[in-house]
Amino acid sequence: MSATTPTADNPESFSLPNEQEPPAAGGRLLRPIEWVSAALMLAIVGMLLLGVGSRYLFSAPLTWVDEAVSIAFIWLAMLGAAIAIHRNEHLRLTVFVQMLPARWRPPVQAFGLGVVVTFLLALVRPAIEYVESESFVTTPALELPNSWRVAAIAFGIVAMLAVVLGHAWRTCRKLDLLGAAVLLVAIAGACWLAKPQLAGLGHLNIVIFLIGFVLVGLVCAVPIAFCFGIGTLAFLAFTTHMPIGVMVGRMDEGMSSLVLVSVPIFVLLGCVLDATGMGKAIIDFLASLVGHVKGGMSYVLLGSLFIVSGISGSKVSDMATVAPALFPEMKRRGQKPKEMIALLSTGAAMADTVPPSIVLIVLGSVAGVSIAGLFQAGVTVALVLLLALAILARWKARHEVMSDVKRAPLSVIGKTLLIAGPALVLPFLIRGAVGGGVATATEVSTIAVLYAMIIGALMYGGISLRQVYGMLVETAALSGAILMILGTALAMAWAITQSGVAQQLALFMKGLPGGVPTFLAVTIVIFLVLGCILEGLPALLLMAPLMFPIAKSLGINDVHYAMVVVCAMNIGLMMPPVGVGFYIACRIGNVSPDEAMGAIWPYIVALIGGLIVVAAVPQISTAVL
Repeated sequence: MSATTPTADNPESFSLPNEQEPPAAGGRLLRPIEWVSAALMLAIVGMLLLGVGSRYLFSAPLTWVDEAVSIAFIWLAMLGAAIAIHRNEHLRLTVFVQMLPARWRPPVQAFGLGVVVTFLLALVRPAIEYVESESFVTTPALELPNSWRVAAIAFGIVAMLAVVLGHAWRTCRKLDLLGAAVLLVAIAGACWLAKPQLAGLGHLNIVIFLIGFVLVGLVCAVPIAFCFGIGTLAFLAFTTHMPIGVMVGRMDEGMSSLVLVSVPIFVLLGCVLDATGMGKAIIDFLASLVGHVKGGMSYVLLGSLFIVSGISGSKVSDMATVAPALFPEMKRRGQKPKEMIALLSTGAAMADTVPPSIVLIVLGSVAGVSIAGLFQAGVTVALVLLLALAILARWKARHEVMSDVKRAPLSVIGKTLLIAGPALVLPFLIRGAVGGGVATATEVSTIAVLYAMIIGALMYGGISLRQVYGMLVETAALSGAILMILGTALAMAWAITQSGVAQQLALFMKGLPGGVPTFLAVTIVIFLVLGCILEGLPALLLMAPLMFPIAKSLGINDVHYAMVVVCAMNIGLMMPPVGVGFYIACRIGNVSPDEAMGAIWPYIVALIGGLIVVAAVPQISTAVL
């Protein structure tokens, strides 16, 4: 993914990345970082495979592997975050900036960049001090100073700062930069002078800093990770006596879980599948089976999203794989582009519960829920939502022109099955291994990558070394963007928890009339709204530490509650006029959002209906556990 090359005359230079454009090449500063990131990604996959092979083949576990992977992982995340800034791959909202008159966009862009610079600059010294403090801690297996690992945070912050400063100098007018600097200094100065008064406001400070500052950043198209970061930083600096260095420790904690190592590996898996054409092979097979019936191509689209998502774990990758393969035939059959976009976006929302969903992996890590349980329940829940969308799609296709469409002969079906067979094995391999407790999500992800590389080379034409390098760098960038959100969001959630507001929220939610049904209804509304405003991971990371303990106290099964939360959040992500996923789908399908906005609402209603069924019948989520 990458964005258009930013310029001073392009006020949307920090917009959502265009999934259909090739990645931007790194500059002189970024090229060595890209090389190191690619090497680290290879090292992580290699070490994990070595660990799995040693344990299962020779019954000789290597105790040092986890530590070495942990060190490489944090370096990959921080270097990837710097690459993501260069490529404009950090998630942000641009809808509000685009509403502004053209003359106001450059100053707002300069202010947004100034917010990022302020956050990073404030963390440079605490990050260095954190490295110094960790030098006295020794890792148990490798007996290395822990400073070797956490030095990645300090280096990444400095690298990101250099990239943002260079970007601002090249793309913004100097007068706009000066104005942004003056405004930021004035805000910081006013908050510092008002610190005694702010300290006495209690929970109102959460509204001012952890909500107000974050919302202002979102409106100004500041990347979501840095919105969370600047809000938390200001809260700690101006309303508490805690040192800012605490935030660095919380970010380290949020980005260091070994469970999260599966995130970049599944991202890499998605890249491999796209490059080899394994996803397209699955689509061709499904089209040969049901493409001849009314609504058949809609069924193929939904089924493809269901199966492909189980391999890639990425909604964007799923949509980018499915749309080019199916949209031309669907148009030929008379389906309107707006209807196709509506089905594509809502189908992608459904598929995010299908393993190996990165959202489920992160949620399991943050909320302490069994990832194997989430993977098992996710398939069943996705089938319920799939059925709701399929029923609506069939009704919509009742007037579809089928005069020139013929049933595929058995020879064609057999040929497409033969080609797609090796690819179809992969989602069952992932789900079976994790669900059966044979291997962890991280171990399965490495095995899946190895399988895809071998099968891709033998049956699907293989991947060139240049493509492999590009995929490794792209994986680093996407993983860095995700993990920066994870780190800053968990720091923010920690700050909210320390303020005591979580306890008060828990008491309020417990006191709502109606018990469990009311709580689930409120949960659905909250995550629908949050899904509209934020990308999935930030919404989960902020609210999961607050909501899951309340749900548990009410006797709600963790896996069932997780399914309700994830489904509601994903539906919100596709809801216009704010839902980011909806605009990505429009971009991939090359359809105007204005045209598709009206068509999507019946599908949203269908998904909400399916969600209500999932919430009302816990056995849908728990029967397979």
